[in-house]
Amino acid sequence: MAEPMTVTTAPPHPHPQRWKILGLVGVAQLMLILDVTVVAIALPHMGADLGLKREALTWVVSGYTLTFGGLLLLGGRAADLFGARRLVLAGLLLFTAASLTAGLANSGTMLLGGRIAQGLAAAILSPAALSLIVTIFDGEERNRALGIWSALGGGGAAVGVLLGGLLTAGPGWPWAFFINVPVGLVLLLTLRTQLPTQPRPVAGGRLDVPGAVLVTAATGSLIYALIQAGDRGWAAPATAILLVAAVVLYAAFVVRQRLAASPLMDVRLLLRRPVAAGTLLILVATALMISVFFLGTFYFQNHRGYGALHTGLLFLPVALATMLGANATGRIIGRAGARACAVLGLLLAAVGMATPALWAGTLAMVVGVGVASAGTGAVFVVASATALGQVQPHESGLASGIVSTSHEFGASLGAAVVSSVAAASIAGTSTAGFEHGFTTGAVIAATAAVLAFILIPSARSRQ
Repeated sequence: MAEPMTVTTAPPHPHPQRWKILGLVGVAQLMLILDVTVVAIALPHMGADLGLKREALTWVVSGYTLTFGGLLLLGGRAADLFGARRLVLAGLLLFTAASLTAGLANSGTMLLGGRIAQGLAAAILSPAALSLIVTIFDGEERNRALGIWSALGGGGAAVGVLLGGLLTAGPGWPWAFFINVPVGLVLLLTLRTQLPTQPRPVAGGRLDVPGAVLVTAATGSLIYALIQAGDRGWAAPATAILLVAAVVLYAAFVVRQRLAASPLMDVRLLLRRPVAAGTLLILVATALMISVFFLGTFYFQNHRGYGALHTGLLFLPVALATMLGANATGRIIGRAGARACAVLGLLLAAVGMATPALWAGTLAMVVGVGVASAGTGAVFVVASATALGQVQPHESGLASGIVSTSHEFGASLGAAVVSSVAAASIAGTSTAGFEHGFTTGAVIAATAAVLAFILIPSARSRQ
């Protein structure tokens, strides 16, 4: 199995600008995460303006996250081969241009094209930025930096719903994309002078494009099956065919990685217990988070009759709870241990998801999703620290790509599952679908808590 061509070692002395760099790339990452959820509030308005139905609206979310997640392994490999600095700057430039395209969209096709281009840019930028953080920080500072990074990711998703409400109620939903343009340009100009120079990559490395196509097609088939199940049924032949196709494509991806001269990833990395546990945790946490936003925005606007701004404000406690959960966990994980933090966070998420399933009304919804978000914020930190805390520096780009891939695939799967489970409620015919959606989330969180207890070692050891 070929090794990554770029070998990056941890700096012998802390980088003097490491915290400033964390702030800058953190804002860039925040922009990427915002674009997962900033459209959530605007979905009903996009549907009305562009004539999009439930399936198309689901793809507005899943198209971005699928491309983002499907190409992240390629982005992580590229960060190791070509240098994280180059990838961060290239990704920022492309993301800014794609955001402008999505904001100017006058049809569903143009909007989805812009979202897919945003996903491609995010796949280039995100793993490179996280790779920089992993390499310029070390020891306890790395845990604190990952805690801040996770707080930006989890809290940013919630802030995106609030920002989406403000923009949709004000200048209109296109500004959910236009706002990225000035921010992206400022970051691009600033990071060009602030990012540290890196050793020139060794020539000869190659990108496994066929592998990236296989894993993206596999996940796309899975998501399409989940979305179609809302209309055709979970036992429909078309759904079964798509699920079988997904399994076959995933198997082909594994075979490709074992046989390719320059594989996209070493699949054996996923057999390491910390990496496997972290991957599962971040997949579940993101799926739960997106489920909350997807269900909440349709519940508040379609069934409670609230406007976009009112709906966005109701998600403010979610943003605060997510950031508090992530920050608190980043501070105590070294003492309490990853297993305890993960199990507690997932149990909180299960209780929070169960609350609006058992009790109807705005108060139950806000309190429940707030508790669930505090739990998922904690899980984000545990997932990153568990999966990345013991990898070698030359594996940081690949490991970062795996973690970020799980994040985006979790978002895609979460949106697809709740879209189908709550299809009737999203269409406006009943509220029973919302109860089913939150119940499904609670069961998934409780099951993941049991798996976390089994997979994460109890010993609080670090390299």
